[in-house]
Amino acid sequence: MGDSVANQPIPFVHLHTHTEYSLLDGASRIPLLIAEAKRLGMEALAITDHGQMYGAVTFYKEAKKAGIKPIIGCEIYVAPQSRHDNFEVDGVRYYHLILLAENETGYRNLVKLVSLANLEGMYYKPRVDKELLRQYHEGLICLSACVAGEIPQAIVRDNMEKADRLVQEYVEIFGSDHFFLEIQKHGLPDEEKAAAGLIELSKKHHIGLVVTNDSHYIHREDHEFHDVLLCIQTGKTMEDPNRMRFNSDDYYLKSAAEMAALFPEYPEAMANTVRIAERCNVEFSFGAHYLPKFPLPEGETEEGYLRELCEEKLPSRYASVTREVRERLDYELDIIHRMGFDSYFLVVWDFIHYARTQEIAVGPGRGSAAGSIVAYVLGITDIDPLKYALLFERFLNPERITMPDIDVDFCYIRRKEVIEYVKKRYGEDHVAQIITFGTMAARGAVRDVGRVLDLPFAEVDRIAKLIPTELGITLDKALKESVDFRQAYEGSATTRKLIDLARDIEGMPRQSSTHAAGVVIAREPLTHYMPVQISDGTLVTEYDKDLVEELGLLKMDFLGLRTLTVLGDAVKNVERSRGLHLDLRKIPLRDEKTAQMLCEGKTGAVFQMESAGMTALVRDIQPEGFEDLIPTVALYRPGPLGSGMVQDFIDGRRRKRQVSYLHPLLEPILKETFGVVLYQEQVMQIVQVLAGFSLGQADLLRRAMGHKQPDLLMKQKEDFLRGARENGIEDGLAQKIFELLFHFANYGFNKSHSAAYALVAWQTAYLKAHYPPEFMAAMLSSVMDFNDKVSVYIELSRRMKIAILPPDINASSATFSVDGDAIRFGLAAVRNVGEAAISELETVRKKGGAFKSLLDFCSRVDLRIVNKRVVESLIKCGAFDSLKGRRSQLLAVLDNVLNTAALSQRDISNGQTGLFDDDSLTPALEVALPDLPEEPLAQLLAWEREMTGFYITGHPLDKYHDVMEHLPPLRRVLSGEAKERQLVRVAGLVANAKRIATKKGDTMCFVTLEDYTHSIEIIAFPRVFYENMNLLTVDTPVVVEGRINLTDTGAKILADQMWSLDSYHSDYYVTIHEADASEENFQALRQIFTQYHGDYTVYLYMADKKQRIKVEPQYWLNGDPEAIKAIEGLFGEGSVQQRETLG
Repeated sequence: MGDSVANQPIPFVHLHTHTEYSLLDGASRIPLLIAEAKRLGMEALAITDHGQMYGAVTFYKEAKKAGIKPIIGCEIYVAPQSRHDNFEVDGVRYYHLILLAENETGYRNLVKLVSLANLEGMYYKPRVDKELLRQYHEGLICLSACVAGEIPQAIVRDNMEKADRLVQEYVEIFGSDHFFLEIQKHGLPDEEKAAAGLIELSKKHHIGLVVTNDSHYIHREDHEFHDVLLCIQTGKTMEDPNRMRFNSDDYYLKSAAEMAALFPEYPEAMANTVRIAERCNVEFSFGAHYLPKFPLPEGETEEGYLRELCEEKLPSRYASVTREVRERLDYELDIIHRMGFDSYFLVVWDFIHYARTQEIAVGPGRGSAAGSIVAYVLGITDIDPLKYALLFERFLNPERITMPDIDVDFCYIRRKEVIEYVKKRYGEDHVAQIITFGTMAARGAVRDVGRVLDLPFAEVDRIAKLIPTELGITLDKALKESVDFRQAYEGSATTRKLIDLARDIEGMPRQSSTHAAGVVIAREPLTHYMPVQISDGTLVTEYDKDLVEELGLLKMDFLGLRTLTVLGDAVKNVERSRGLHLDLRKIPLRDEKTAQMLCEGKTGAVFQMESAGMTALVRDIQPEGFEDLIPTVALYRPGPLGSGMVQDFIDGRRRKRQVSYLHPLLEPILKETFGVVLYQEQVMQIVQVLAGFSLGQADLLRRAMGHKQPDLLMKQKEDFLRGARENGIEDGLAQKIFELLFHFANYGFNKSHSAAYALVAWQTAYLKAHYPPEFMAAMLSSVMDFNDKVSVYIELSRRMKIAILPPDINASSATFSVDGDAIRFGLAAVRNVGEAAISELETVRKKGGAFKSLLDFCSRVDLRIVNKRVVESLIKCGAFDSLKGRRSQLLAVLDNVLNTAALSQRDISNGQTGLFDDDSLTPALEVALPDLPEEPLAQLLAWEREMTGFYITGHPLDKYHDVMEHLPPLRRVLSGEAKERQLVRVAGLVANAKRIATKKGDTMCFVTLEDYTHSIEIIAFPRVFYENMNLLTVDTPVVVEGRINLTDTGAKILADQMWSLDSYHSDYYVTIHEADASEENFQALRQIFTQYHGDYTVYLYMADKKQRIKVEPQYWLNGDPEAIKAIEGLFGEGSVQQRETLG
């Protein structure tokens, strides 16, 4: 009998547990926490993160999977008085309180409390108050919390009378069977004092007592990495004596035996934790769908109204409704209804319809939705799925009941208007944006820990750079793959500690933010399902996008696509400048001029086609129309590029290889891609045709292949082989085809998405080819806030022979505009000229016509809005150049003009205009311009740069154009083309030079160098600095040679040599092949060197030996074109080059 009692498990459940979602405070990763609870034999476990419920659903799922009962709770913050107060009371901002959901009502009330704390009680932390606790107490079990709780704090402050009162108040709020006093033991003196008082109060009021451990990490040894998290949170180092820290290493997930040993005299308090756990029964429902109720016209059903809309709009999409169209529409509507998604399509149609009526640009579709004829007919997408063989089952599979996924692109400026419409349509409390969590990536984790350990920045930076830059790299993977990183880890105890601590924190959530596009629309108010918080005035869910979907809510992405804004603005520009109304949905999809532009590689500013790699692919494919861009988008991805698929496709298209098919049935499916399995839809069609799968089954197989699900794949493979056999295909061939499909499943792309984005690419290309100024003006306007991008597109415009004109008070609007065949700078780009000043200028100009002079301008505008600083900026940037007077003259008389204009305005407002009207007065009032020469060009350009951020009427580097064309532009260095430590030589202007002292007392310099389009940081260490001090001044044109230093913020150059651009000239490279390397040719070459001797360095490149030889100075050249001609006469045309390429 005694033995059986002794072996019984000790009754205890952890009811006070923090996870990684107590951001930068909890160090317990949920899967590892649950695994440890399982190891300890725990049958239940609570989650009580600080103030939020971010981890609740993840915790629930993980616990259920492990057979542990999840208890959903939260350690909330309670305001000392009202939640609306934003001040301390007796030095207190908030208290802690543990709430555990007993049932579904309790969960809803907990959600409500956490949400209202965020929405109404934010003061340092999200806080509730007693008013809210009284309103939402039902179904909640309350614990008095740690030493930071309100009752413990009263006891610690020796106010037992207040503590007594508070106990009675909490009992009155929650009820005596729902309120417990919580005692803890972590070695804190205040904790011991509080526990003694709590025990006394428990006895006095017959209130249940519970023991808890304030668990912030899983194992005792995790306390150090938890300490690191606290330091990251507070921005402190481990050595800081004043930093926030826990008093001991006791805040881990203790076993029941450890808890019993801590509280041997309170077995009832231990047992109470189990009783509470038994009472807590919250279940989440997954798989059900809670679509919003679409506001239907009276007497309509969702099914009937959706069909009605489709029938109404069908003729606008199909001039002739064929049997194929009718059958596809009926088929889709039937599946949509059977799966319960009529409302979904109505909701999406409604907000897209609203956007179009408000002239908000909407994309032609994205993702698999373009495979639906219902979506096409309703105007949700603009791609005909029948014409382009897009599959509905790739979008909505009747054999896999999951929510449809329609993501929509909108004009990025007006996207918010659509979200606001949805809020009004379904209720502000039914619509929210979706949370996302920033996590600590490998390099970032190393840098964070390095700061906390106060290690030298240079050393931490060196170690971080040893981590490969591949996507999804982890520290463990880096230790396996990088020899240098592993050697650093093994070679130093300090480095090992740094990396080990970084491994501990890697992947932990660091902060919450708002998902860029995700929006949830709920049937009931959102707090019926999940907690919410507020960010920038909008509701944000506390569960991420995947969990929102799992809970059955409608989630979709409202994406802001800048290109749509560009397209919309370009169409408006065309209408203004040419009087043409373009409908982009009706432009020709085959066009010779557009195709020629793309085939020539002129892809700058074309959507998805701008990169060097994509430009090369477009050139290779030689597109003739929109349809040829569909495979182009699908091919330009890492998988296909590295698999040989791209070359197979190009060779097949150009008839350089014989296209063959493993089976005749494959030809109709793969003909469009020249035998390459490029699209996911092709995989589906192949298994449908060869093995008799339904398209729904085919989609399941495609997913199994893509996700590498072995059990499902084995079953599907058997079905495929059996179906193929029944179709007369022998097993060996069927096996080979299946393996081929499995191989390509890794690379296959969604054709529907490819088609939708190819259409946007074609639209931008068409506008660029046919309406270049209008398109480029729109492009420039869209990037006005990004100086580096404006520079790129200004340079592109100039290459397209489009002049860029300075701002003009009579011709400019706020943004870039079309002026004849040129583009006019927008006034919004001018420094000191704000929206109010632009609005005033445009209003006055519209009312009274063009401005005739500086005085006319100043007399007509409101000088309180368009003040001296505004006018001075407009003069300096050239906005008055089209009127009488040079910039120097206008600046000289500005004060006089402003005084005269102010007097004139005062007289007019006082009614003292005399006998004459304004027009007759103006000539008499004109201020004479002094006879001053214009400022030098360099000063004019400097003013333009100062006022707009750009050189407009010229560029200081223009006179060095011939030299610079032999040097790589900075964009190439910054594009990722350059490798770590690679030697480069570049040129540009010194835009900024910051000198600093080294630890040894020497001077070094950080230089910003810029060319026409980009800027890069140059680091000049002391030797280089002292050798080139005179060059390292602002606006000096220089050439820099140095080695690439790749950092997390981009490429930098560690300078080794510098030259003034005024005296620099490129080196000559003479390529000599063995066949031409005769003594006779070398003798002739020496004579040329002697005849044209100069100071241009010459290199001989012996092509067959791949050997480069720098010749002696007596053989250097003077740059005479005749010398080049003579050398090429010896070694062939093109054998002499002036070049400084990367490397």
